[in-house]
Amino acid sequence: MRKRSVFLAGAIAAFLIGSSLVRAEEAAGTTALRVGRLISANSLRTNQIVLISGTRITAVGPASQVAIPAGAKIIDLSSGTVLPGLIDTHTHLFLQGEDPAQGGYDVQLLKQPLAFRAARATVAARIALMQGFTTLRDLETEGAGYGDVGIKQAIDGGYIPGPRLQVATVSISTTGGYNLDDYAPEVAVPRGAQLIDGPVQARQAAREQLSHGADWIKVYMTHRSWLDREGNLVSQPTLTVDELKAIVDEAHGWSRKVACHAYNGIGVQRALDGGCDSLEHGLELTDAQINQMRSQGTWYVPTLSVYYYDWSPADSDAGRKDRKEVALHGVSFRKALKANVKIAFGTDAGGFPWGDPIAQEFGREVEFGMTPLQAINSATTQAAELLGMSGQIGVISPGAYADIIAVDGDPMADVESLKHVRFVMKDGKVYRSEGVAAP
Repeated sequence: MRKRSVFLAGAIAAFLIGSSLVRAEEAAGTTALRVGRLISANSLRTNQIVLISGTRITAVGPASQVAIPAGAKIIDLSSGTVLPGLIDTHTHLFLQGEDPAQGGYDVQLLKQPLAFRAARATVAARIALMQGFTTLRDLETEGAGYGDVGIKQAIDGGYIPGPRLQVATVSISTTGGYNLDDYAPEVAVPRGAQLIDGPVQARQAAREQLSHGADWIKVYMTHRSWLDREGNLVSQPTLTVDELKAIVDEAHGWSRKVACHAYNGIGVQRALDGGCDSLEHGLELTDAQINQMRSQGTWYVPTLSVYYYDWSPADSDAGRKDRKEVALHGVSFRKALKANVKIAFGTDAGGFPWGDPIAQEFGREVEFGMTPLQAINSATTQAAELLGMSGQIGVISPGAYADIIAVDGDPMADVESLKHVRFVMKDGKVYRSEGVAAP
């Protein structure tokens, strides 16, 4: 019996020691954030602890209630404001805000090798991450084929730093419906989108893009725009309702969604009637169209800031159009906001240089009627819902990905502070840490 007791005692001791080692290893793999101010999911909390294990958040709560395990790595963010990683739902990694004087859009397709463009897209992805944008919906490559799928694979594989990506690959328009424009008709030039005519070709293009890795299908429902004799904005419509319905039907069959670029007029109406999931830009929306968006659940991604770039002289036709677009856009945004249309943060980054603050969009949203908290939600909980990732991104809560940023000051009082991100974590890995100052 004595030998048996000794054996049992030894086994119990070994078990307890083993359990202690497991707990120690678990604690060693835990990161704890001490948070002074936490903004997430419509709430502002103070003096919080966030625990992270691997790529996920495991606990969030008051410091008086959440114990930090012994051996955990502690990061002190108590002097600033912590938020979920930001989400931009309309970007172009393969665009760089090209200077018109240096060839503008056309030079990318005519002179720049795809490897060069992919290298610049890699840099753009890192810039976005360092600015606190841990997720992007990148809405087509502008003539760079399926390069966005490759960038996404490289990020997911850990080869390059960058945000989590949902990609739209090549995009779709019609004959005469996308750049390059205005070359001699006998000269074959590349196009920045896949051009189709008719529902059969539309469905085929969607199938091709989905099979090559598209998370979204991007469709151009308008192309050129101009002012008529009365000074009204007119936009050239592209796809018919039947063509768009074929694309939407195919995408939804793959459990994917469709984003429709449309400025105003017939193109916007066709986009809504054809069942687009998100309307991009929407410079001029009628009351009836806004009501239809609300009733259908169509998302609005307005991309306000990009329209303040590269204005032509005020006395030129192009300059008058630039100013008209901005004037109409603000009115449409205010009406959509008042009508409770679902609005997600999107910038069209790449349409302006990647070195400029992506977060400038927050200031425009507030200028046109959002509260700072609504603007923050548009780039967190709202954007996550649009991307089908509610509860996984855009929040700091147990089970969500550990995508977390910190800024100086208080963005609830000054949304411009979101331009100055000091700490960036994505999937539990710290990519930027410069400390934060007290608000």
